[in-house]
Amino acid sequence: MAKRIHLTELGCIACEELSELGAGKEGWLVNNPNLICALDSHSLALANRYLILIVNWGDPDAPRVKIRPDLSPIEAESITAIEWLVFDDIRVVAAGTSCGYLLVYSITGDLIHKQMVNPSRILKLRVRGTKKDLIQETSSEEICIVMPGIIARFDGSNIQSMLQKWLQEKNSNFWDQKNRKEDMEDNGSLYQRLPYQIWNVNKNGVCVDATVTGVMPPPLLELQSSQRYYCAVTIGEDAVISAYRLSEDRGRSLVGAILSKVVPAAASTIASFSKLIWRSNDQSPKRKPEAKTQSFARASSLTCIKDYPRKGEKLTLSPSGTLAAITDSLGRILLLDTQALVVVRLWKGYRDASCVFMEMLAKKDKGKSVMHTEPVKSDYCLCLAIHAPRKGIIEVWQMRTGPRLLTIQCAKGSKLLQPAYRFGSNSSSSPYIPLEVFLLNGDSGQVSMLNRSLS
Repeated sequence: MAKRIHLTELGCIACEELSELGAGKEGWLVNNPNLICALDSHSLALANRYLILIVNWGDPDAPRVKIRPDLSPIEAESITAIEWLVFDDIRVVAAGTSCGYLLVYSITGDLIHKQMVNPSRILKLRVRGTKKDLIQETSSEEICIVMPGIIARFDGSNIQSMLQKWLQEKNSNFWDQKNRKEDMEDNGSLYQRLPYQIWNVNKNGVCVDATVTGVMPPPLLELQSSQRYYCAVTIGEDAVISAYRLSEDRGRSLVGAILSKVVPAAASTIASFSKLIWRSNDQSPKRKPEAKTQSFARASSLTCIKDYPRKGEKLTLSPSGTLAAITDSLGRILLLDTQALVVVRLWKGYRDASCVFMEMLAKKDKGKSVMHTEPVKSDYCLCLAIHAPRKGIIEVWQMRTGPRLLTIQCAKGSKLLQPAYRFGSNSSSSPYIPLEVFLLNGDSGQVSMLNRSLS
């Protein structure tokens, strides 16, 4: 009987530039908490505190790109999160900083966008999308930014419009640096501010990871509301799991709404009157406006699980947003139904584990004829890949209550990665792209893919 091969080698990232990130030492990829990485279809972006390195693992002769963001030395600012933003004709790298800035770079290292989200450390950037179907009543694509006790959401269409505008201006050589500097002096910012929503979700304790799982129904008393409500799941030290209903409304009271209109008008009148009385010929130098922060929208707590001394550590979301896998400090993995907000499965004995969802080809009935050559979405089943570094294995379990399908041996110092979500990939006209999982061996630099077939 032939030995089954569950990994397919695709390429290698080994290069001299990796030495700046600590490569060459045993366990450099997994032992450095400041080293983060994000995977695209053929490229890998790695970042430490002050450097972003883009490596094309599919083409060893492709040039490596180094990006050194302009960070604040006074605030000891550093890179704390990184992710790919992939559209049909544009691929860019998004980075979050310890001071709360969102940075967007082209694959050649040009800074496309910079925006203050909130003056807090960005922990994670999540990119996801859902397609309208029998389960999901609406479709959406978004970028979720996670900070301690805070979640921010950027709509994918706004990001795409900004990038398309940048690409058109770049192709038409309309990138006039002089005009852009004048705009910066007048507006205090070189880049157009993108609209976003932000919520405070620290009612049950500060979170270490979080995600927006999707759109949810409004409260019973607001069924006729035209607002959109989102469900968010957070994990942390105080509450292992918390769930919130996020509203687009900023939730001001009637008195607050009146004051927000009256006070600025009164202040403006008093200031104008003061200038008429104490007019001075001395012109004070213009002060550069500080980056404005947005007020929080309303977030209502739905439920939480507190089980001291258990602490939530990592969170990963399924493509539809209906399941979340959560690892905790006691070596357990909880499978959460994000719609019913109930834990539906539990694994024990997986300390320091990491999880990613993937899709594998389900076994077909032998008597069933195949009418198509290329697999479609219905041919795949959702699975959870669990990397247990202490055991040196990767296990693949069928969702929700299915058996363990695979056990794969992996080298020490390896890391599970998943390609970034592709905006627009939910189109019915495009071929279905299953959820894949890659394995990066830090010591050898080898990039492999977990096979989608069990045979």
